Amino acid sequence: MSTLTIALPYVQHAGFSSVVASLAESPLVSRLLIVSDGPVAEKFAKAEVVTAGSFRSGRLVNEVVAKTSTDYLAFLSEPERLQSGQRAIERLLTVAEDTGAGMVYADYWEIKGGVRNEHPLIDYQFGSLRDGFDFGSLQLYSVAALKSAVAKHGPVPDVQHAGQYDIRLKVSVGHEIFHLQEFLYTKIETDLRKSGEKMFDYVDPRNAAYQKEMELVATQHLKNIGAYLAPNFEKVPADSGKYAVEASVIIPVRNRVRTIGDAVKSVLAQKTNFAFNCIVVDNHSTDGTTDVLAGLAASDPRVRHIVPTRTDLGIGGCWNEGVFSDACGRYAVQLDSDDIYSGPDTLQKVVDVFHSGDYGMVIGSYQLVDMDLKELPPGLIDHREWTPDNGRNNALRINGLGAPRGFHTAILRRSGLPNTSYGEDYAAALRISRHYQIGRIYTSLYLCRRWEGNTDAALSIEKANRNDLYKDRIRTIEIRARQRMAGGKK
Repeated sequence: MSTLTIALPYVQHAGFSSVVASLAESPLVSRLLIVSDGPVAEKFAKAEVVTAGSFRSGRLVNEVVAKTSTDYLAFLSEPERLQSGQRAIERLLTVAEDTGAGMVYADYWEIKGGVRNEHPLIDYQFGSLRDGFDFGSLQLYSVAALKSAVAKHGPVPDVQHAGQYDIRLKVSVGHEIFHLQEFLYTKIETDLRKSGEKMFDYVDPRNAAYQKEMELVATQHLKNIGAYLAPNFEKVPADSGKYAVEASVIIPVRNRVRTIGDAVKSVLAQKTNFAFNCIVVDNHSTDGTTDVLAGLAASDPRVRHIVPTRTDLGIGGCWNEGVFSDACGRYAVQLDSDDIYSGPDTLQKVVDVFHSGDYGMVIGSYQLVDMDLKELPPGLIDHREWTPDNGRNNALRINGLGAPRGFHTAILRRSGLPNTSYGEDYAAALRISRHYQIGRIYTSLYLCRRWEGNTDAALSIEKANRNDLYKDRIRTIEIRARQRMAGGKK
């Protein structure tokens, strides 16, 4: 059996000593590297203290890799809240040896609110380059793979937060990242927020320095795999098409009787110097939404109420119904059925940006609010991490690009949107950004209402995993396409 070094952060916690003692008892563990930002008074068997500012810094990762002479190296985070399962270390090492993988990670048990449940993870794929990919708290690396990756792609840069992210990406270029679907340890979860409360953490302005480091690392990875796109954009083709109006607001909806009236009225309140309409694609609602829309359409001809003949449509499919309809304008602008525009000038601002430059798409900024329109943290979501030169590369690292989203209809009609109810707009935006520049508006145009009816308010782990797996698949497709594009293939 191979030998193992484990790196873990020092925590002043009652559970830390027992975890370290348990690890030291294993004959497979040759060495423990305890990472601390200062001296550690306690003495542990097989342990050496490594002084570093952060467990995830580039300096720490480089030092740990250089110090390791065993066959494998594991990074173990949150050790004070973990309990190893039966023969977990042996199993991880066996799988690593049998597969020859560069890194192995496993599912785990989770104790949340005193209840123990399974916490399955998802398979790593070529497009799993987001920095928030969940590997759990234990990643086992082949030291040969680590040193090969460093030799080929260089040491980890001097970053404070992105060190482990960088080394994972470098290893993934030439080695498999293997997901073991077995529950090998138990973790006590202290973050009890629902999925809808966690999803905006990455755009919190307080995390700006973190985000810039992650972008630096992700961009270099795209260069390493031949998927980086320089800031050279295609011209938007001249559009001589005939359109009923200059702009259409498209709202897919199903069973939103409580909010759909507010959404449509916020569109009808727009003040513009061009003609516009509101295309509402009613996906066979059963709660009274259809009656509300019929009344709005009867009172204002700008409301186009479409009920598809198909019954197999997701949000993307409903968007396609609107975009490919004769009623669609030159530009198609998004509004979700439980949100509203922040003022009467939203649509004008979006179209003005289209008219001001060569853009295939325009994306604004939005404010998080509750149902009473009171602001919720982190407030304005403006995606300031976007830059004209590198935005389309960094877009492959993050989970969304912002709202409201405006599309050049002729360009969107070339491929349409995937017929899904998650990630459909992200897929379209990535594809458009592959070729065309995206215009940005950093002031609030849109009020995103968070309430218990949001489809992402409280996802089960199974649904969250399915969504994450799909977005990673979108990234895989897009990266492959960009590699072909960068290599001169159509």
